[in-house]
Amino acid sequence: MAESWDGSYDHGSQSDESYQFERLHVEPIYDAFVCPLTKQVMSDPVTLENGRSFEREAIEKWFKECRESGRKLVCPLTQKELRSTELNPSIALRNTIEEWTARNEAVHLDTARRSLNPGSPESDVLHALKYIQYMCHKSRSNKHAVRNADLIPMVVEMLKSTSRRVRCKALETLQIVVEDDADNKAILAEGDNVRTIVKFLSHEQSIEREEAVSLLLELSKSEALCEKIGSVNGAILILVGMISSKSENLSTVEKADKTLGNLEKCENNVRQMAENGRLRPLLNQILEGPPETKLSMASYLGELVMNNDVKVLVARTVGSSLINIMRSGNMQSREAALKALNQISFHEASAKVLIEAGILPPLVKDLFTVGTNQLPMRLKEVAATILANVVNSGDDFDLIPVGPDHHSLVSEDMVHNLLHLISNTGPAIECKLLQVLVGLTSSSSTVLNVVAAIKSSGAINSLVQFIEAPQRDLRVASIKLLQKVSPHMGQELADALCGVVGQLGSLFKVVAENIGITEEQAAAIGLLAELPERDLSLTRQMLDESSFPLIISRVVKIQQGEIRSARFMTPFFEGLVRVLSRVTFVLADEPDAIKLAREHNLAALFIQLLQSNGLDNVQMVSAMALENLAQESKNLTRLPELPPPNLCASIFSCFSKQPVITGSCRLHGGTCSLKETFCLLEGQAVEKLVALLDHTNEKVVEAALAAISTLLDDGVDIEQGVAVLCEAEGVRPILDVLLEKRTENLRRRAVWAAERLLRTDDIAYEVSGDPNVSTALVDAFQHADYRTRQVAERALKHVDKIPNFSGIYPNTGQTAF
Repeated sequence: MAESWDGSYDHGSQSDESYQFERLHVEPIYDAFVCPLTKQVMSDPVTLENGRSFEREAIEKWFKECRESGRKLVCPLTQKELRSTELNPSIALRNTIEEWTARNEAVHLDTARRSLNPGSPESDVLHALKYIQYMCHKSRSNKHAVRNADLIPMVVEMLKSTSRRVRCKALETLQIVVEDDADNKAILAEGDNVRTIVKFLSHEQSIEREEAVSLLLELSKSEALCEKIGSVNGAILILVGMISSKSENLSTVEKADKTLGNLEKCENNVRQMAENGRLRPLLNQILEGPPETKLSMASYLGELVMNNDVKVLVARTVGSSLINIMRSGNMQSREAALKALNQISFHEASAKVLIEAGILPPLVKDLFTVGTNQLPMRLKEVAATILANVVNSGDDFDLIPVGPDHHSLVSEDMVHNLLHLISNTGPAIECKLLQVLVGLTSSSSTVLNVVAAIKSSGAINSLVQFIEAPQRDLRVASIKLLQKVSPHMGQELADALCGVVGQLGSLFKVVAENIGITEEQAAAIGLLAELPERDLSLTRQMLDESSFPLIISRVVKIQQGEIRSARFMTPFFEGLVRVLSRVTFVLADEPDAIKLAREHNLAALFIQLLQSNGLDNVQMVSAMALENLAQESKNLTRLPELPPPNLCASIFSCFSKQPVITGSCRLHGGTCSLKETFCLLEGQAVEKLVALLDHTNEKVVEAALAAISTLLDDGVDIEQGVAVLCEAEGVRPILDVLLEKRTENLRRRAVWAAERLLRTDDIAYEVSGDPNVSTALVDAFQHADYRTRQVAERALKHVDKIPNFSGIYPNTGQTAF
């Protein structure tokens, strides 16, 4: 049978030698059909002058070799010299050979047809498939014969074989059958055949997978089939995944990539690729496609969910193009561009790219333009969202011109326009524009500009009203903005909050929400914490509205671990403590504040908070609160009633004797307790305050030293205060603060405390031998402010560094700093 296939078809080595096509239907090869040179059946026979026939290509090659070697031109069979090398086509012989070949091939195709069925032995099927491959390789016209013999559906059916070898050979055969043949491709693509081929892509690391990719690559060369391939669920996703796989065969990756390149001819496929991470085709369409395609792709980009890395890629690739469309396109195109820009502006890095590409000027123009070319409100909301996104990227917006006369976003006129727009739009745009202002107030270089514009426009009352907005996002944005500006306009905010009933309470309702700790709650308590702590009317209103018990409850729950939140815990907790501490600033003027402090034992709570390691602000505020409470202890201590002197004692002083009072506070001389009179000594707070003198944060040290100084202040027994500090081992830490000279405020407080300590002879004697302390006092005496120099002079007298005669400066009092 091999001979009947003109010798060029080789079955290959087969373990089953019994396989043969039926020879009964195969005509034998006639000698005249075979070229003497190639020993194969001729396809283009020609005749020499001596009547001998050869394959044209073979005899031409023979003549060429003769000429090149300088030999005579002879017949390769007879070796006789030829007078002419003219080659005469043997038309009759060629026709005969073609007829013979057609009859034989028809027989073999019929045999192959009978072998291609599920019940045939594997060897028969493999030989049949291999023969079909041979036929298609041999002649393009044979592909028509394969098609006309309805063999393509039969080969497709072999894809369902249980034999892996058969499936692989079937895929390989189909690729050869459809190569460069549109009609065969159309037949193969009928029904679910493409879906069947795609299924083989999911066979990890297999020959079937490689053959399937090769077949799809060939099919994808037909534009008509690109949409059909893309419509198979998962086809594009798998192909994209193959390209990104590091373990995939390099050849397979290359074919998958080329297949996707062909599939880009269909817009739906481009969208699918973008959805599955292959975004470049879509971006190329936006850059280079016709207007309709640009619009379509930009619209789809606005709906696409992208990770942050992809957003940066998109911004860098088509950001400028989208901005140009937004700037100059028709309303439909502008809408598509705005929505796409909105998608990619949600990431800080991509937002910065858009700023560099010049998005701010047209964006601001779209927001503020009124008239024939203005955006509808739904698109102004999109523009406001984009502006909020890019502003929150944290750029230097005071340096970027966005309007006429080189106005920036934080110029007074521009902020006034934003505030005006906030007052004249709906909640959705109001929310986004408030977020814009939040972004602009997040930088120390721009917050003062925004604050100045808010003050000059008188907008603070309007902004405060949003605290009661029913829309959560709007409320959150307004609270965050007010919290940002509160350090710079605390009094204005306090007046506004006190001026309208309910707004202050609304802030405390936010704080009270029992939903963990949210960003809104952290902003609300942060805003309340920045309000002036000595504003008596504000504190009274908080007392009247029972706001402080709520704060105390939240503080205690956080201490006990009942409330947990990793993200906003610290600012929320710090804000709670700061708000609670305002009670201690009005104790002298507000009896209800004293009542609250007693009922909830605030002194004990603040002493516990001193040990909030890692929360510097909590420790600092707690020490400040304890200083305020301790200052009030002098007024709250109940002094004992002394019995009247007897007659002799009233006449003769020698008979007078001071009665011994037992149970009284050694510091205040009366009845004290931590809860009722806030006595630090009774609360054992001194050791904890002394421990904070070694803190790395100078503000914490200053607050702790101020609280400790209440033990040495006028109105208490200073000698006992010194004794208490000695017992708490606090003298040396105070002197160490003096030596470190970390800030001017700390030096001032340390000099004052040192002078009080040096009034005790034992301490003065010990310190007089310490040159470092003396040097620090001398430095303060020479270079500090006026009052500190006076105190330093007195301290130096205690250690005999200055003679104890009339001082250089008049005495102006010895009050603690």
